[in-house]
Amino acid sequence: MKNITSYNFHQKKAIIRVDFNVPLNAQYEITDDTRIRATIPSIKKILADGGSVILMSHLGRPKNGPEEKFSLVHLIPDLEAKLNLKVKFAPDCIGEEAALIAKNLQPGEVLLLENLRFYKEETNGDEAFAKKLANLADVYVNDAFGTAHRAHASTTIIANYFNENKLFGFVIENELKSIDSVISASSKPFTAILGGAKVSSKITIIENLLGKVDNLIIGGGMTYTFIKAMGGQIGNSLVEEDYLETAKSVIKKAKEAGVKLMLPVDSLNGDAFDNEANRSVSDIDAIPEGWMGMDIDEKSIKAFSETILNSKTILWNGPMGVFEMENFQKGTKEIATAITKATANGAFSLVGGGDSVAAINKFNMAKQVSYVSTGGGALLEYIEGKELPGIKAIRG
Repeated sequence: MKNITSYNFHQKKAIIRVDFNVPLNAQYEITDDTRIRATIPSIKKILADGGSVILMSHLGRPKNGPEEKFSLVHLIPDLEAKLNLKVKFAPDCIGEEAALIAKNLQPGEVLLLENLRFYKEETNGDEAFAKKLANLADVYVNDAFGTAHRAHASTTIIANYFNENKLFGFVIENELKSIDSVISASSKPFTAILGGAKVSSKITIIENLLGKVDNLIIGGGMTYTFIKAMGGQIGNSLVEEDYLETAKSVIKKAKEAGVKLMLPVDSLNGDAFDNEANRSVSDIDAIPEGWMGMDIDEKSIKAFSETILNSKTILWNGPMGVFEMENFQKGTKEIATAITKATANGAFSLVGGGDSVAAINKFNMAKQVSYVSTGGGALLEYIEGKELPGIKAIRG
């Protein structure tokens, strides 16, 4: 398998599958450029070698063909500023115009194709569509880890048309290296912190991690399913009734595996799902009716932080509470702080999953952890032990 560091792109046209699925505000301005920033080293390496770059990506979930709000043309000013050069744009990702611009692309030039998902053929993994994209270039670089778990035309099928001239960009290389080092977790104690709303979306990763971690910290909305399963009173808190038995099973399996399963002991509650809601603190298993758990409180923060600070390998996926609301962000912020302190003391920390990444960026702590993953679903599936189609397409 070829490697981006040693591969010489001189006089080669490289088509890169990037993940430019970034959030835009009402003025079509990028509100979080993490994913674009991550791809710049791969682009610059190809240009420095004397190659040219064709960028392809999706943005959002367009329903039926082109939609203005999902056009990649909105990303050009930001991309040009980061690369310090003019970026050409093809108003379609396939067709005669895209083919002509790609054909005339000179070494050192960059072309951005329009949103791949304006065509259903992209998500359907259509062979003919993939071939049209492949015909634009000499070499294929997959640098979109966030979509590697999908067998789409641009992430998987296209690789079939490049024989040996296919490789990972720096984003995927670094993702795999970092995730592999967490999964193998040679440095103990290994602590996984899982938050977010639902047990259902995390159950496979929880079960897979039970065979690897020393400590498993549970926070966020899924906490209350565990607490109710144990007979606690959770008021109006979020709960998945269908997963109460699953939660009991996780508690039992953790005990059998010798894993320290840590649940919050106290809860910061609100009488409405609103930043301005009235607040109260209670034991996690004694939340009054009419109140809902919105964040962890001081005792939980202290216990979780102590465990994190004593860890050598840390995986964080999911917030501790409704961190988007200022009055309910403390738990998530304090856990992020503990992770940065542990990292400063020599621990390896990986933060992944959309909400965790949003939180670490919101608190300006991204540079204080070992690695911030660009993948959400792809990260979870890889940790679950699943084979990702986009990775297999290159590795074989």
